[in-house]
Amino acid sequence: MNSLRMIENWPVPTAAAAVVARAAGSGGAGDAAGGTARPVVAGSHGPLDHRFALASVTKPLAAYAALIAVEEGAVELDDPAGPAGSTVRHLLAHTSGLAFDEDRPMAEPGTRRLYSNAGFEALGDHLAKVTEIPFPQYLHEAVLEPLGMASTELPGSPAKDGVSTAGDLARFAAELLSPRLLSPQTLQDATTVAFPGLRGVLPGYGNQSPNDWGLGFEIRDGKSPHWTGSSSSPRTFGHFGQSGTFLWVDPEADAACVALADRDFGQWAVDAWPQFTDAVLAELREQRDG
Repeated sequence: MNSLRMIENWPVPTAAAAVVARAAGSGGAGDAAGGTARPVVAGSHGPLDHRFALASVTKPLAAYAALIAVEEGAVELDDPAGPAGSTVRHLLAHTSGLAFDEDRPMAEPGTRRLYSNAGFEALGDHLAKVTEIPFPQYLHEAVLEPLGMASTELPGSPAKDGVSTAGDLARFAAELLSPRLLSPQTLQDATTVAFPGLRGVLPGYGNQSPNDWGLGFEIRDGKSPHWTGSSSSPRTFGHFGQSGTFLWVDPEADAACVALADRDFGQWAVDAWPQFTDAVLAELREQRDG
């Protein structure tokens, strides 16, 4: 895909990107879980085996492990977890009321969208307690190993300390397009707005009303400004990280994209990422229409 060559112009030392998609005719666009063919890498550029710090792109991986724990019966979404009145669902949806980086309540659960690393750390602690397995080990056994993500690890916080490669994240992106480890219904629920109508700050992009999230995944909806493209569908979900990383899945395009860089998020990313995403989506449309 020629659009992926745009990363060569990013002001970063190293970058890698990959697009995962299902071939035209293998399952209707917008019916990501219903297609018969597995998604494949439609294009890549840069060193796919280079390991990058994920920063907050760690959160979707951690959330996926939590959702697997729900399906396994180890935990329930409405189990108490985190501050008083909070549940696993609140922690996943950034509505527990915990502060950004402190184990300190700032609001009543379910009343505000407060993006919180502390919330995901509380989630990891809760899952470790109920499963009696350290969270990094649970993540490895539940998600990384089954998907063949051999270059990915979590040496610290489930909110921000993951390390991975574009090749490995492409495997995770394929899972998000066509889940095997979770039921399609569970993933659909996780990528549908949880606690609708809440306003809040989207890090790097200011106040958003509403600031929609699912369970561990940010949902694009009508947010503006945003790190995805102007042509991204409202159903697009994913995450970006302050280390210069992102992963999005656009169910309408039946495609996903990962991009990793080793320069912290800043104005360069605000300028580059939406143009890049629009170019990727345009090239995919041309391929399918051609």
